[in-house]
Amino acid sequence: MESTAPAVFDIGFVLLLAALGGWLARRVGLPAVLGYLAVGLVVSPFTPGYVADRHQLELFADVGVVLLLFEVGIEIDPLEIGRERGRLFLVAPAQVVLSTLVAGALGLVAGLRPAGAVLLGLCIALSSSVVVVNITRSRRRTTDPATDHVLLGWSVVQDMVGVALAIIAVIAFGLDSRSGPLSLALTLLYLAIVVIAAALLPRLLRAMRDAHDLFLIFTVASALALAGIGSVVFGIPLALAAFVSGLAITESREAAEARERLLPFRDLFAVLFFVAIGALIDPSALLKGFGWLGLLLGLLIAAKVVPIYALVRFARLSTRPLQVGIGLGQIGEFSFVLATIGLAHSLIPGELYAAILASVVITIAASTVLVRVGHSRPALQPA
Repeated sequence: MESTAPAVFDIGFVLLLAALGGWLARRVGLPAVLGYLAVGLVVSPFTPGYVADRHQLELFADVGVVLLLFEVGIEIDPLEIGRERGRLFLVAPAQVVLSTLVAGALGLVAGLRPAGAVLLGLCIALSSSVVVVNITRSRRRTTDPATDHVLLGWSVVQDMVGVALAIIAVIAFGLDSRSGPLSLALTLLYLAIVVIAAALLPRLLRAMRDAHDLFLIFTVASALALAGIGSVVFGIPLALAAFVSGLAITESREAAEARERLLPFRDLFAVLFFVAIGALIDPSALLKGFGWLGLLLGLLIAAKVVPIYALVRFARLSTRPLQVGIGLGQIGEFSFVLATIGLAHSLIPGELYAAILASVVITIAASTVLVRVGHSRPALQPA
């Protein structure tokens, strides 16, 4: 037991710092996520002072991202989006494809290989579901209900399309070290397992509804097991498998209850996920990749914010186009996952990876603050 004491201290100390960092961030009107990222930078091996055990952080961060994206998958209800905001099924996928093509083309011009350029394009195209939820639920928000619905719906459709494209890219470029036909067959087999789970899990959860502890344990175990099977057996990246697994129970009556009970548990590990991102930022690599950072920020505006604004106006959605564009104008969880895949396969250089991590911090701060500019608070403000 004594040998594990340093690891226990590390986790406890980092969580205390993260709580303080999140509180300070909210005090100045920023999302707590930025506080967690800042704490990661403080305890990273690239800055002086205390250094947390990176392997411990990465393990808990992996659990955090699995639970985070599993919960995002649970929250998605494609049928409801189709009924209430059907036009989003046209404009949001168009934005993802357009942003990926534009950013990917510039990635090719900048010297990336085709697989790396596609991953870069998807990094730019996708937004942070966590940040979008924070924007729509913050006490400082200035968005109206119609804008909230569009932001949340657009983010959800982005995730669905982005995950589908990412899985296709992993298969097409052979990023799982298997042949194309074998990868496709394994992916289809995994999807079949998810469909079977979609039939079984809600029934099992229904039987455990009155046993709150067993309900939570079974929900968390299902998330980890399905994601782990998808990654270890079928070669699907862990985070993408977690998202697909969450879809297994999204259509059931137990989905809302599973999400509600999972949230506190998920949030604890998600904190370590964002701390781990901050701990990966290497200031020296970022200085070498400063040009990449400028390119990324320019692409976010030209290939994402502007197209979203134009598509909202073109589709005549009942919302504020500029707020939607700015509110979605950041990169987050999926972008980090895709960048990590690219770095692991030497498709993305270390300087670009550092620039993507820095862009996570900059764009989250910018979108959260700028989305409030020029608008008054809605008449009905949540407590």
